[in-house]
Amino acid sequence: MVGGGTAGCVIAGRLSEDPALSVLLIEAGGSDRHPFSRIPAASGAAVYSPKFNWMYAAEPDPSRAGKVDSWWSGRCLGGGSAINGMMFVRGHRDDYDHWAELGCGGWDYTSVLPYFRRLECNRPGEDEWRGGEGPHSVEDLNVDSALTHAWIRAAREAGIPGSHDLNGANHEGVDFVQVAQRKGWRESAAQAYLWPVRKRNNLHIRLKNRVTRVLFNGNRARGIEFTRADAVGNSPSDTAFARAAVILSAGAIATPKLLQLSGIGDGPVLSGAGIPTIVHAPGVGRNLQEHTGIRYSFDVNGETLGSRAGPVHNLVQLFRFLVKGKGLLTTPIAHAHAFVRTREEFKTPNIQVTMAPFHIEIGANNAALSKEKIAGGAVGLMRTQSRGEITLRSPDPLDPPRIHYPMLDSGEDIEQLIDACRLARKITEQPAFAGYLARWRHPDEEVFATNQLREFVKDTAFPMYHPVGTCRMGHDAGAVVDPDLKVRGVDGLWVIDASIMPTLVTGNTNATVLMIGERGSDLVRSAISE
Repeated sequence: MVGGGTAGCVIAGRLSEDPALSVLLIEAGGSDRHPFSRIPAASGAAVYSPKFNWMYAAEPDPSRAGKVDSWWSGRCLGGGSAINGMMFVRGHRDDYDHWAELGCGGWDYTSVLPYFRRLECNRPGEDEWRGGEGPHSVEDLNVDSALTHAWIRAAREAGIPGSHDLNGANHEGVDFVQVAQRKGWRESAAQAYLWPVRKRNNLHIRLKNRVTRVLFNGNRARGIEFTRADAVGNSPSDTAFARAAVILSAGAIATPKLLQLSGIGDGPVLSGAGIPTIVHAPGVGRNLQEHTGIRYSFDVNGETLGSRAGPVHNLVQLFRFLVKGKGLLTTPIAHAHAFVRTREEFKTPNIQVTMAPFHIEIGANNAALSKEKIAGGAVGLMRTQSRGEITLRSPDPLDPPRIHYPMLDSGEDIEQLIDACRLARKITEQPAFAGYLARWRHPDEEVFATNQLREFVKDTAFPMYHPVGTCRMGHDAGAVVDPDLKVRGVDGLWVIDASIMPTLVTGNTNATVLMIGERGSDLVRSAISE
């Protein structure tokens, strides 16, 4: 197995349940057992550290005057689940029914719901929608704020219906965020699926090793070639051979790169790079999709989580975290969110609005909790029209890939983001929030008053770190894997990660990737037992 990220941890944990199978998991990063990963409020330090994050530099974006974004990708066991904002969001049922309509049988909502239930231990309780005995803990917020309660009431006053559980029967409306935590500590996929079973005799995990290509015997994948993660130049490599299957779970950025390095991709392009073509598969690396986000913030009357900071308060919070798994140190990236249709003709929500009772000051190389009385969040576009691609920079496996993504080349995307910014402001203008709102900071009052939101969107849009789609499943000529997640045109090779999604889901993607890992492990087990 290649990649110990979210899906990779699920697959390795599930396949190693069978004592007849031997599982080797190769991960380029190190362990996720570090305070920056384990303590939720420390995640800002993790995402700005090259120890935990690949921090790929994208190509200049022509749709935004050549802006260069950093695309985050987990670089440790657990992958993105070890450094993300911990929001547990399944998406909308229509997301999966749409996959089935596109030719991906077995991926409709009714078919994937049992896997969502199987993976989770929903601490608030099990029902027909939620699981109660799975390996992955899901909790309600472990930190409270009057600002969050007021914002949810205001959202309802703004016409957004409340939802008892956005991961349950109703996937549209406003509610508190659920988090990937266990007793207040981050619940990464590694913590859920690997650490409890790490002593299994048939489970072998090699960290800080980087896979450079898949090895083939004819058209059958036979193994992998890998080297130390800190290797440079022509460093010596090692090999491992598979008796049953080679599984790629390196993520939507690294998996298509590895396929191309291994000879699966656009034949003429590979030949031009000196890579022999095993399968001409022009869809590899294409169909890159990403949620586009806009951050917003406003001054508040009243305390925020950051404004309370001080020596005594900090000690109290440390005690609450260590003893009770509660308080400030358990905070995720947002505390409440709403999924909203900004136009009546939309069948499903096109916008996610998140809110946090604090503000993060984001610098070039760090992020810090502001001590000012500022709150805010982000709006996210759920179904972008833009598409990009992942290509090789060179045939050198140690070179980072090229990420081409024209984020705002669709005027429709810009218009929906403008609607989203107006919606975020509308919520704060409701009576339930009137006692808290002092003034808008970002975008400021002048931007709203002079109708400069289009320019604001172009200047401030950012990737929400949910890349998908670069090895999409399907049956058409552009599909890379079939709905059983086997790579088309070869034998013995599977892709199981976010890259197989045909389209984005409505909301944060990590829960969906957990589900893909669960279902993918069953598909592999079934295939190799035939």
